[in-house]
Amino acid sequence: MNDDLDRIMAVMDAAFDPAWAEAWTRRQVGDSLALPSTHYALADARGGLPAPGAPAAGFTLTRHAPGEEELLLIAVRPEWRGRGVGRALLRRALDAARERGAERMFLEMRHNNPAEGLYRQMGFEPIGRRSSYYRLPDGRFLDAITFGCKL
Repeated sequence: MNDDLDRIMAVMDAAFDPAWAEAWTRRQVGDSLALPSTHYALADARGGLPAPGAPAAGFTLTRHAPGEEELLLIAVRPEWRGRGVGRALLRRALDAARERGAERMFLEMRHNNPAEGLYRQMGFEPIGRRSSYYRLPDGRFLDAITFGCKL
């Protein structure tokens, strides 16, 4: 598990732009993974499972509750974006949520997140908005959009 946490954090450090302050700390991820309702998946550069000890190209982190699942984080290293890794991870997360009995999956993202197109392609639809939820380093705010996907 510690090896997987290292691989998750390596992707996290590479994938999240510090300007958006979206990356989680190692402690936040570790504490989350200690809960039985939290699940993760790693992907290699082809979207499959990475070999033991091999670096990951991406990961997902989800939280299950009765009848639903929330996509907490999805990340792909910048050098592997646009090659299907995110799509493969999201498809695996949706399949795993279905297997755990979820009927819907939810996620929340900032208004200008470039992953919105992928989410929509995979069946997610906007269901809510939190006005001025994300604060930018320059003091401006962006809305958060909540998406849902029927499984």
